[in-house]
Amino acid sequence: MTVGQQLEQITDLKLFHNHMTIELVSPYFNYGSPQGKRLVGLFREEIFQEVAKSDLAGLIFTYVWGFDLPGDWEYIRHVSEIFESQGGTVYYVELEADLQERLERNKSPHRLEHKPTKRNVEKSEHDLISTMEKHRLNSHEGEIQKEHYLRINNTEIAPEEVARRIKEHFQL
Repeated sequence: MTVGQQLEQITDLKLFHNHMTIELVSPYFNYGSPQGKRLVGLFREEIFQEVAKSDLAGLIFTYVWGFDLPGDWEYIRHVSEIFESQGGTVYYVELEADLQERLERNKSPHRLEHKPTKRNVEKSEHDLISTMEKHRLNSHEGEIQKEHYLRINNTEIAPEEVARRIKEHFQL
């Protein structure tokens, strides 16, 4: 989200981080519930469809991708197709950071301001660690076969610098 916010500031792209829909639904349904997942999915789908058909310059979408989950691969393919079918270009940026850095970022005031469901830091940290233990959250070398792909280990790189690198790499 933070890198996406920085990228939004230096490009004409709009940010749609994954928690925007999670936070919208969470007062009514837990994201893990069938109703929560369905509503989050519906809202995201409608926003993607409308943005793809609009005259907006583009959209930055953040997503935690389980590379070991065929359903996540299919979801990324589906979302990409929404934009590509309207003549858009999809740029894939994979960010990685070590666990200790992710845990620190997870409790930063900026993150907690924008992601209220993360404010129970103990639960959020448990979820983060559990997800990392259960799923592969980074691709293998050469696994993503996309023309417009960039991987950055941003453990020790400021969000502003990461955004600048993305902008320059893709000439956004």
